[in-house]
Amino acid sequence: MSIEIVKPGLLTTLQDRGRAGFAHLGVGRSGAFDTLALRIANALCGNPANACGLEITLLGPTLHFHAAAWIAVTGAPLPVRIDGREQPAWAPVSVPAGATLTLGAMRSGCRSYLAVHGGFDVEYVLGSRSLDVNAALGPRPARPLRAGDTLPVAAGHRRLAATPGWWLDARPWFDGDAVRSLRLLPGSQLEHLTETARNALFSQTFKVQSDSNRTGLRLSGPKLEFDAPIEMVSEGCVPGLLQLPPSGQPIVLGPEGPVSGGYPRLGQVVAADIPRLAQLRPGDALRFAPCAFDAALAAWRKREHALARLEAAIAKRLKA
Repeated sequence: MSIEIVKPGLLTTLQDRGRAGFAHLGVGRSGAFDTLALRIANALCGNPANACGLEITLLGPTLHFHAAAWIAVTGAPLPVRIDGREQPAWAPVSVPAGATLTLGAMRSGCRSYLAVHGGFDVEYVLGSRSLDVNAALGPRPARPLRAGDTLPVAAGHRRLAATPGWWLDARPWFDGDAVRSLRLLPGSQLEHLTETARNALFSQTFKVQSDSNRTGLRLSGPKLEFDAPIEMVSEGCVPGLLQLPPSGQPIVLGPEGPVSGGYPRLGQVVAADIPRLAQLRPGDALRFAPCAFDAALAAWRKREHALARLEAAIAKRLKA
């Protein structure tokens, strides 16, 4: 089975949970920015959590299905239509053979995810099917999707029941609350900010700039300064790291961020808040709140336990 790209949307890429274990070679993890949304989309399609899906940015693609398929769309809310008929998101949906799926513009948020039963059957590159856009590393031709591309789909591992006509409440899993702060673990250079800058970091609002992407979100807001110049040696970097370049305007790294860097480190967005970070679009405002390690770990465990329960409930319902 295959799916043809009629229109690619603004930026549509193949992503799974990323390629781990190659940072020492200078190769980043990449993978879905909002791994939570992709994982739920895969669960709704009866797929393993790491099956390859599509990450869609701001404006969705138009796809033609050469054979019948099951799909699910999660993440940022956007119109989902099959041959012009509205379909629910956050639900398993049956697509007839020869049908055209159209995904529109996102009403809020920045990234949606499309999974198909069986997953996209493209080649593994260093253990992952994810595309690193910045490094042009991933399944051939190692670029975002274009009109005319054809994506193969693997055979599903289970037989799904007939169209169930149910969907999930997205609110526990897609947080569009712009008022809530991103929780930040303290970085090694945080204490070297001036008192005014430290207060501003946790009390003022920052805005996502238009040149933000999967490499990182550039922020504009109060200029942050150190008590004295800091000499840095490059250290390892991970998604969610908040760095401060000489401009005084911070950058939050994304899944295609560098694996090492020498900018001072102000903090690390906690793992439980990375999906919210992924859904910030240019022009969105955000705030930071200080967080202790124990609280960050507890938040991650709570989310993982809730997600495991959801996956089990979905699997049971798909068998009904």
